[in-house]
Amino acid sequence: MNHGLTKLFILLLSMLACHANISRAADQPAYKESPRYLQLRDTMHNAFNTGDSTRFFKAVGALEDYLLEQDDLHAYYTQRCNEIIFFLNRQDVFEAYKRATALSRELTERKLDKEMYMAVNMMGHIYLYSGNKETAKECFWDVIRRMEQEGYTESIPPIYMNLVNIYMDEDPAEALRLIDRALAIAQSGSPERVFDIEARRTLAYYNLGDTTRFLEGYNRYREGVAEGLTSVHGRRLDIDYQVYLGHFDEALSLARQNTDDPYETMAEIYATAGRWKEAYDALKLGAAESDSINSIILSSSMQGIQNELRVYETQRQAARIWFYSLAIIAILLLLLVVALVYIVQSRRRHLRELKVAYQRVVDSDKMKTAFIQNVSHEVRTPLNIISGFAQVIANQEYQISPDERSHIAHAVIHNTRIITTMIEEVLEMSVSDPANASLLPLKCDEELSRLVDEFRRESHRDDSQLGYRCLLPADFTIQATPNLLRRIVTPLIDNALKFCPDGPVTITAEVRDNRLQVAVEDTGCGIPAEDVQRIFDRFVKLDDFKEGLGLGLTFSRTLARRAGGDVVLDTEYGPKGARFVVTL
Repeated sequence: MNHGLTKLFILLLSMLACHANISRAADQPAYKESPRYLQLRDTMHNAFNTGDSTRFFKAVGALEDYLLEQDDLHAYYTQRCNEIIFFLNRQDVFEAYKRATALSRELTERKLDKEMYMAVNMMGHIYLYSGNKETAKECFWDVIRRMEQEGYTESIPPIYMNLVNIYMDEDPAEALRLIDRALAIAQSGSPERVFDIEARRTLAYYNLGDTTRFLEGYNRYREGVAEGLTSVHGRRLDIDYQVYLGHFDEALSLARQNTDDPYETMAEIYATAGRWKEAYDALKLGAAESDSINSIILSSSMQGIQNELRVYETQRQAARIWFYSLAIIAILLLLLVVALVYIVQSRRRHLRELKVAYQRVVDSDKMKTAFIQNVSHEVRTPLNIISGFAQVIANQEYQISPDERSHIAHAVIHNTRIITTMIEEVLEMSVSDPANASLLPLKCDEELSRLVDEFRRESHRDDSQLGYRCLLPADFTIQATPNLLRRIVTPLIDNALKFCPDGPVTITAEVRDNRLQVAVEDTGCGIPAEDVQRIFDRFVKLDDFKEGLGLGLTFSRTLARRAGGDVVLDTEYGPKGARFVVTL
């Protein structure tokens, strides 16, 4: 988690304040010059900056009441956004998310489409704070579209700069293009932002290795500083300039004084200087601090969920069954936290030589980020569905028909299985050696028939849409651990059904070369040739909009290989769909 988020949110507060005054000073409402408004505004700002929650919520509530009296809904909802930012600064992501969704719901109910960009912008920062960069990008692009549509063009540059920070690592050329767009808007509508945007572009040139344009931009930056201009990127520009000159000690001194992420910056300086041991030590300190912040965020989210559980228990004591369901959710989340801690710790035990260790720390951080992004997105959806249906059934005011109750029960069971499968995959993938389980005779036909029947009931498909062919000898068995075959084949059938919603899926069991072979065939979209080698890697998803963590194929292959078998993709199958073959 970036230590510069606090600065980001303070800047965002200023940006929102600017939105409230977007019609230019000459056209602002008369009440904004009144002593009453100025006193309420300054009290709120002081409480926000000090982080005093008691003073802040009292002050922002008084200011919101005053703005409603003045019938200025734009300014009122700006203060609602400041509440969300306050919670993010306190690392209370759960409460910030609740308030952002409440803001979006309220704007929708009141048909205030002109102000909807505020809620979308808040969700973008929440996703970015949680490490979900792809969803954050979608939100920020939506904010720009809405602001252009509603005439808020002058305040668009800060949104572009949010996107620049995301794109810089993955697509530097696109990041530079966005900087140019932000600069063009700022030059015509908000010239006070031009100097800061140009400073960011100079940083981009340095990151891309374009020293000529970096030096030109740095010289312009120093000229601006001499004229009294400032930029939040100034400190980093000075550091990069000293590194360019080879003055590494001066650059390290600047990095220690005031940067958003001093350890990462110091590690980069050490690495450039070829001082690998010091680079490794700096990365270790940065990783430890990042893990500490992530733990605080996870703990805060867990505390928020536990508070919600207590509210549900108090309000709906008559529906005790849903109390147990919510308790199970809390336990599953706790297991998820344990799995995350275990994965992080297990990675750290395998560092070897200093230079190799440096690269492995970077790779480990990227893997952890991908995992948190997937978990934050994939776990939230089924949890929201289970929680929502729990509230529906527990509320005695609703009259629920037997068909509706059956539908709700099916949805809860389905989403509980999704969460359970995710946790089982994570826990199974975190174990390096097979469990010392006893081998028992396993009747393959009987096991596969039960499994296919379960999928037919859950997916509402008949024999023609989900078929099973058994070519095994009568009473054919293998020696295996309990449920081994089921656990290997389940992710393959689940994938086939997800990517083949209409066409037929067929499971075939036979014996070849005295080995059990189970094939799962579908007629879906198939697998591109360029992705064949990586589909069994962890967290790989060819379609980010499909549910799951990207561990299903890895999970199946790992279990099969532990049992002395394998799971492979039949690359000659075609022309449409895919065929996976399990051999035991």
